Amino acid sequence: MDDHQLVGFLRRCNEADNHAYAEVAQRFGGEALLDSHLPMLDLVDMLAREWQTMDPADDRYAGLTYALRTLVRAYSDPPV
Repeated sequence: MDDHQLVGFLRRCNEADNHAYAEVAQRFGGEALLDSHLPMLDLVDMLAREWQTMDPADDRYAGLTYALRTLVRAYSDPPV
């Protein structure tokens, strides 16, 4: 699996997590999410979007690729 597919997988997982948090907020109110990792999901997705438009010649590309590949491993059944 190439890096583009892995980053796409990561973004889909983040989107699914965001939907789950939205359901929790709807059922129990926004205060149920005060200590959630929702802000971190937004930051990870921001990095993934930036990586998708980044030039591979950019000095940050290799490091960001490694970081995103590492984050993919946090999900239970990554396609790695």
